[in-house]
Amino acid sequence: MKFSFINPGPSESWTHVVIASASWPPLGLLYIATVLKQNNFEVSVLDATNQTSLQDIVSWVKREDPDFLGFSTLSSSGRAAAIVAEKVKEMNPNIKIALGNYHATFNAERILKKYPFIDLIVRNEGELTCLEIANRLEKGKEIKDIRGIAFREGDKIVFTPDRELIKDMDNLPFPDRSLLNVEYRSALAGLNVATKRFTTVVSSRGCPFNCTYCACSLLARRRWRPRSPENILEELEMLYNQGFRQIIYVDDNFALNQKRVIELCHSMKKNRIEMDWVCDARVDCISMDALKAMAKAGCRIIYFGMESANQRILDFYNKGITPSQSIAATKAARKAGIDIIVGSFIVGAPDETREEIENTFNFAQRLDIDVPLFHPLELHPGTPLWADLSSQGILNEDEHWEKGVYASDISPKAVPLRELHSMIYHASKKFLLRSRYI
Repeated sequence: MKFSFINPGPSESWTHVVIASASWPPLGLLYIATVLKQNNFEVSVLDATNQTSLQDIVSWVKREDPDFLGFSTLSSSGRAAAIVAEKVKEMNPNIKIALGNYHATFNAERILKKYPFIDLIVRNEGELTCLEIANRLEKGKEIKDIRGIAFREGDKIVFTPDRELIKDMDNLPFPDRSLLNVEYRSALAGLNVATKRFTTVVSSRGCPFNCTYCACSLLARRRWRPRSPENILEELEMLYNQGFRQIIYVDDNFALNQKRVIELCHSMKKNRIEMDWVCDARVDCISMDALKAMAKAGCRIIYFGMESANQRILDFYNKGITPSQSIAATKAARKAGIDIIVGSFIVGAPDETREEIENTFNFAQRLDIDVPLFHPLELHPGTPLWADLSSQGILNEDEHWEKGVYASDISPKAVPLRELHSMIYHASKKFLLRSRYI
């Protein structure tokens, strides 16, 4: 049997004034495809995020002629996946089509009810579930008792029990990046930050925190599962030998364990893995020792999720940090020698005032950061905020489940989205045009 996978492009653009635009390898699909490939299944992967046309995608599926077609879906790409799936099903009614990732996991019933041409939802992590599906289908066996899926049975939507999360991340194979014949680039606020051969790496999955705007806590069940420094180093050595010289760690919480970070950095130095790399960190989970080790090992850019200058808003997000911790983390990163410090902020909470938003903008101006990223608050299924605002009757799930929605578009007390975008534009312009910054 042959299994093909597609990373669809966005259904429509999310308009941010200042964004961290990127073109990154779809690691989730590569992990699944690599697991299947190592078990002697024929696989292929298409990354359609770079404005690939619908006809091009359908033609690719026709050429590949798979028995099973899987899509990785987020709120931004779920509708695009459904459009492609419908065309593919018209072309080949016998193909089995599945959706996975965040959007599919948290909207499984809605998707299966709305789109009869989608056969299956793979919930949560997909590696072991897809391997079991592949083994069953090849042998002509039923898949209805496989854990971690949802499907139709007549007019009823059936959910099997959740699959256990993968416990030992070192047991996963390294994703086979040769499955994608693409040279990726990454940009930050319009500037190319991947000037050398670049890829992404995941060194851990999950996060133990429970921020109300994030769906990771529900998807990963608030469990942080790290790869060992030895296992990560082995992949880095492989990538280095393949000519990669820049990487971005795309973990949910890269720097949670300081000892692991320091050990990894020392191993990179010892083994002469000379790569530039990017990661993110919580401002309350980073030490000077770790930052110094990171800088010496090639960390050039660090993202801090600072979110707000207002403790009331931070508490509303259940972020578990204070503005003073953001100040301290920034000073420590600067002193340690990290080249570029990015501060990420969320504005436009349901009852956040204009004064509080301006306070966050002014806070970013005072911080010694290089790039501020201001994001309007987005609401998506799977997040505590989505559930909370739905229960209050502020959010209509039936209207917004497929794309998500900005809090400013639905909350009667929020600053209107048009005004919020204008505020973000002027705050970003003010930051970038400071004489000290120039």
